[in-house]
Amino acid sequence: MALLFRSSVDSEARWKPQLTRLMPELDVRLWPRIGDRADIDYALVWRPEPGLLASLPNLKLILSLGAGVDHILCDPQLPRHVPIVRLVDPYLTDAMSEFVVLQVLRLHRQDLDYQSQQHAGIWHELPQKNAGECKVGILGFGEIGQDAGRKLAALGFPVSGWGRRERILAGFPTYAGPEGLFQLLPRSEILVCLLPLTRETEGILCARTFAALPRGAGLVNAGRGGHLVEEDLIPALDRGQLSAAALDVFQQEPLPPAHPFWHHPRILVTPHIAGITNPTTAAPIILDNIRRCEEGRPLLNQVDPAQGY
Repeated sequence: MALLFRSSVDSEARWKPQLTRLMPELDVRLWPRIGDRADIDYALVWRPEPGLLASLPNLKLILSLGAGVDHILCDPQLPRHVPIVRLVDPYLTDAMSEFVVLQVLRLHRQDLDYQSQQHAGIWHELPQKNAGECKVGILGFGEIGQDAGRKLAALGFPVSGWGRRERILAGFPTYAGPEGLFQLLPRSEILVCLLPLTRETEGILCARTFAALPRGAGLVNAGRGGHLVEEDLIPALDRGQLSAAALDVFQQEPLPPAHPFWHHPRILVTPHIAGITNPTTAAPIILDNIRRCEEGRPLLNQVDPAQGY
């Protein structure tokens, strides 16, 4: 039983010891030294090269190293008969929602303004709303979105959620579909994006969306870079329709050195670190799906390629 490990961003040294410790019979092969491709039963990947998965003739299961699977589904040669599972790790969920809470608090407490004042040597108190006066809208109200919503609500923020499908959740107003999006936006003084990247959600953070927000709203994007129409952001910030943006994901990663987001005074940039997969907690979950596949049991968190997640 052989597994191919291929990640464009993660270190194999973090993963192989955990995988082999928990499943000694698993032959973990590290790209590009994978031997006979016909031996590979499983592929644990993040942003694999186009065509790599199709080159494995006996592949049984594709496992994503993260919660998203757009990095797999974008492969034009993807073997459509092979099931795909995404990673749902409670610790990854916690990390993502911690990041959201951090950035919402930074925007709410005017951190950029106070940083600017510090650099200028200015001691000046700015008017401050209470958390209960600052409404937060979350695009993508699945497991991670709900967890972030609960943590923000515990701090006093009124939270609403939006998704493609109707959800009824105690304690949260929820909206769905195109009409619901434009009901959520006017009540979102901070808008958080945690959506999966699909054909329907690509470019959802655009000039039309920004115009529907309250003037001076803040933006947090921890979903995917493809959600943001980048050329629409700086004009919205410069004219005050948006007050600030915290961005963890980008169209091109790493963000090019000359990109204007690096130096814009109203943009916070982090290098796609909102939720970093931890092998210690994720390996048992990944191996559970491999055992399920071997035993013919239902897979956990199987992806519907037609839906994109």
